[in-house]
Amino acid sequence: MLGKEASAAPARAAHAAAAAGCLHVLSTMSTTSLEQVAAVRRSADPPPFFQLYVMKDRNLTKQLVQRVERAGYAGLVLTVDTPITGCREADIRNRFKLPEGLRLANLDGIQNTKMDNSAGSGLTALFASQIDDSLTFDIIPWLKSITTMPVIVKGVLRGSDAVAAIEHGASAIIVSNHGGRQADFAPATIDVLAEVCDKVKNRVPVLLDGGIRRGSDIMKALALGATAVLVGRPILWGLACDGEPGVCKVLNILHDEFKLAMMLNGCRTLACINRDLIYNRFSTQDGIISKL
Repeated sequence: MLGKEASAAPARAAHAAAAAGCLHVLSTMSTTSLEQVAAVRRSADPPPFFQLYVMKDRNLTKQLVQRVERAGYAGLVLTVDTPITGCREADIRNRFKLPEGLRLANLDGIQNTKMDNSAGSGLTALFASQIDDSLTFDIIPWLKSITTMPVIVKGVLRGSDAVAAIEHGASAIIVSNHGGRQADFAPATIDVLAEVCDKVKNRVPVLLDGGIRRGSDIMKALALGATAVLVGRPILWGLACDGEPGVCKVLNILHDEFKLAMMLNGCRTLACINRDLIYNRFSTQDGIISKL
């Protein structure tokens, strides 16, 4: 779906991320197996993380988590905002399913991965039949009981949920609205980031996912309290355009733009980036228009 060698795209993205010194998160739904992606990692590269959907069959989930740990992954990114898929009208209209030649490589052999698109989206049908739609915060201590990897909770948009996740054992929080594909009325992640960070109070790292298109977006996220950001769609665009070199170019652009934003705002170090740099046009406080 992303060029001539679509099935190898996740491995190529992982290799490019490692070359740039960035962490890579591999999806449960990857078309390249987690073992293949781990195999492209060089000894000096940061280990990848694994994004996890919890399946209805907990034993199958346990088997998958154990594979992830054996392959050397550094953490689990537990997605909690997709008990079912949102109403993705284009997928329904187009009766989405994976093209011929592609497969859900991480689930082959342990799960029925057939995408029945007879009634609409094959992905929606797969989630309805296989993904656990009854998750509570208790899934976090269960996962921690079967692995030594840290559990990072992805899909948080409220401070109270972030606090609950931490109290149940989350090692980090990812503020995410699933790329805006779940609920079309969900807030932008940048708009709720500060509130989540204020409630977390530096107990664990808070990362921002969604809407990162420029290096200045990274600076805004850090200024509002994020420890780091996740980049999704731009990586796919780089893959589609030029494979692994395309991903490298995307990451280099973001790096250079971030460095420029720091210089233009007088920030010599990351520690200099704070909320004083953010201008909110709805604020009642007087002040000059910020550079960001």
